[in-house]
Amino acid sequence: MAGTLLALVLGLGTLPAAATPSGTSPASTPTALAAPDISLTAVRAHLDELSAAAARNGGNRRSTGQGYRDSVAYVKGKLQAAGYTVTEQPCTSGCTSGAGPNLIAEWPQGDASAVYMFGAHLDGVSAGPGMNDNGSGSAALLENALTLARENPELRNRVRFAWWTDEEQGLNGSDFYVRTLSSAERSRIKAYYNFDMVASLNGGYFVNHITSAAAAPMKAYWDSLGLRPEENTEGAGRSDDYSFERYGIPTSGYAMGASARKTSAQAAKWGGTSGAAYDPCYHRSCDTLSNINTTGLDRAADGIAFTVWQQAVGTGGGGTCDPAGVVGNGGFESGTAPWTGTTAVIAAHSGRTAHGGTRFAWLGGNGSTSTESVGQTVTVPAGCTRASLDFWLWIETAESGSRAYDTFSVRVNGSTLATWSNVHAGGGWTQRSADLSAYAGQTVTVTFTATEDHSLQTGFLLDDVSLSGA
Repeated sequence: MAGTLLALVLGLGTLPAAATPSGTSPASTPTALAAPDISLTAVRAHLDELSAAAARNGGNRRSTGQGYRDSVAYVKGKLQAAGYTVTEQPCTSGCTSGAGPNLIAEWPQGDASAVYMFGAHLDGVSAGPGMNDNGSGSAALLENALTLARENPELRNRVRFAWWTDEEQGLNGSDFYVRTLSSAERSRIKAYYNFDMVASLNGGYFVNHITSAAAAPMKAYWDSLGLRPEENTEGAGRSDDYSFERYGIPTSGYAMGASARKTSAQAAKWGGTSGAAYDPCYHRSCDTLSNINTTGLDRAADGIAFTVWQQAVGTGGGGTCDPAGVVGNGGFESGTAPWTGTTAVIAAHSGRTAHGGTRFAWLGGNGSTSTESVGQTVTVPAGCTRASLDFWLWIETAESGSRAYDTFSVRVNGSTLATWSNVHAGGGWTQRSADLSAYAGQTVTVTFTATEDHSLQTGFLLDDVSLSGA
């Protein structure tokens, strides 16, 4: 029930059915947006191969060793057989001497100007075979890539997968990749998703930048299982998504935790042992196939598939516009991020009821000369011939007459698209919209601004901001 409601709120299309028993995957409903179930058996078979590569080569898959190169060869072979365009990218600067290559695989369909990228580091530390860190992310990603090839759905956007070298020595492989892209190539990457340690034995369920637009489908999937994921604070700046963040590319991803310890509240919510590390074998020789949480691995693999389908797969009938999750935290229920500006106006204000949930933004209402605004950066899907920024607005005022004294405007990159004023007060919550069709395929900054004159207040209450399109 919660998953279905969230799908309607976010506009995410079909979410999976209610959670099934641990270790199994929720059923997908038969619509064009329904992602396939990712086989846990197949993911574990990939882990077996990565474990064998380590066993043949001194017990590890460090980026400079043959265990890593054997891992690259295995993943590459599977991808090529499935029909991917696969590139080995040598890291020629910034990597540890002797480090093996990055592996990049792109499915040759969809809009090449709108790339959604999914990555995991393939290397491990020298202490052990690195099955959770990061065989888990690498294997889950590989089976997602192979499933996409088998299903071969109509794509509206391009999907690119990456397995990074030399992450354990400083995010070096992914840094080299992003650093050497041209600015035009970077602008084509609409979001990057990272998967690092998604099978921690005592793990939790963490989403990178959980309130961002990029994270919306990832969070929605785990919410649909009743997991109530949290922000990945432990992993901030510590994995390959950071290389993309540094160049302004939106990022998200899944993680289940490393050496930090599970709190009692998390143990009550997710199970496991409070006070113990999420991964008891983090960077140790015991990070073997016995150190894998198969339930968490299954949920992560299926959540990746859900995100791939939401961000890139067509909706049937040649549909090419999916505005799902474009506006992050549109209901203001998850703190203030990614909103910027006068974020103190976002709260569960007393004396007024939100349109949805408990929180909303209350701009103006000061009765004195003032300007307050909230905004965020959004990417309007390239395939939208019509795109509308929709929101609910409640205007209340002490002004009278037909003259506009206090105004509320919607701006894109500083240009005003629509304006309301004290003249439009009354009626409670009313849905309003502004046309963003001209910005299809562009990343823009959307800002809501309230400006009051020197006396008599007008309050502009804002809630449930979203993007719709066709």
